[in-house]
Amino acid sequence: MSLAIELPELAATKAFAARLAGILAPPLVVGLVGDLGAGKTALVRGLIQALAPGTRVKSPTYTLIESYDLGDRQIHHLDLYRLRHPDELAELGLADLLGPRAILLIEWPDKGGSETPALDLELHLDRVDDTTRRLRCVARSGAGRRVVEALSG
Repeated sequence: MSLAIELPELAATKAFAARLAGILAPPLVVGLVGDLGAGKTALVRGLIQALAPGTRVKSPTYTLIESYDLGDRQIHHLDLYRLRHPDELAELGLADLLGPRAILLIEWPDKGGSETPALDLELHLDRVDDTTRRLRCVARSGAGRRVVEALSG
């Protein structure tokens, strides 16, 4: 099951992120797929700030993981772009992040190979032009299907 959405500007990305934030329920693993500059980090930033306004959301480009404890859920934002080898995920303690309150938002999930946990939902972002993005939401599990169904309604 999948859903395609046009995001004509950054404000539309933030609005979608806020809508998604209201739907995501832990435990959940979300993969964000797209070229550099496609808007993956902007989407995550909008999602976290919708759940915790005023939170400073840093890109995990160099740290690989940034975590946010939001009471009823823990959000772990991972950026695997700079991962040299999938084994590094085990060294980072990825298994310790997977818990009943956890939502993992993983940029570049393919870089983690078999060490990347099974995705419930994939968010594919493509640049249409300087401001417009095309987003495709693809369910990969029952939990992912519930998210796509909620977004479709």
